[in-house]
Amino acid sequence: MMGIRITITKTAGSSPRDAGTQMMVWADRTEGTIGGGRLEFDAIAQARTMLRNGTAEMQQTIALGPNLGQCCGGSVSLRWEIAEAVSACQTRPLWIYGAGHVGRAIVNVMAPLPGFAITWVDTAADRFPPTEITTLVASTPADAVKHAPPNADHLILTYSHDMDLALCHAILSRDFHSAGLIGSATKWARFQSRLAALGHTRAQISRIACPIGDPSLGKHPAALALGVATAMISDQKHRTKDRIA
Repeated sequence: MMGIRITITKTAGSSPRDAGTQMMVWADRTEGTIGGGRLEFDAIAQARTMLRNGTAEMQQTIALGPNLGQCCGGSVSLRWEIAEAVSACQTRPLWIYGAGHVGRAIVNVMAPLPGFAITWVDTAADRFPPTEITTLVASTPADAVKHAPPNADHLILTYSHDMDLALCHAILSRDFHSAGLIGSATKWARFQSRLAALGHTRAQISRIACPIGDPSLGKHPAALALGVATAMISDQKHRTKDRIA
């Protein structure tokens, strides 16, 4: 069913959402949000006027303070256009190994976020909670690494140090974007020696982040998940900030 897609094409100063944010509007419902309270309210009204009038597209730059009386103080450029859905976002492959407490906490935080395509790997199907994301059962998780795309991010969170080491070795043996390993500084020191013995250079080994998360938040699984997610979102924003024309 055709509706109106609203896209934030540009922002200046303080704004409720970033450029590239989209939502859909139909006569009887909406999907997504561009934020901003009055900004969104008026944008939805404009979209429904377009649906009634048969208008295909329009653009407008809105000063949030003078035009809408909002305290943000910035401006937002919007594009309205006939569409069936929001644009397919450029997803970033995220491979997570381990469905224990930390793995579940990270998936709970990352899965709702746009822009991440998660593949969750563990040794048995019953280790996964009910989920709609892609799961992969592998008796030897390191064997699954070869199926990950070369631009994937990897998070290693299994219940076995031997399994973790094999995953580090497999990931370092191919192309990848980033890798993180759960563990202490002591664990990482031992892993660095073992990975060097397996033929990896110091520069290669240093591409794996260990420990993961934000130490200031603590070691609770939810706190680790928040630290990991914050770092990944920050990196995602850096990688995508120049994609929106």
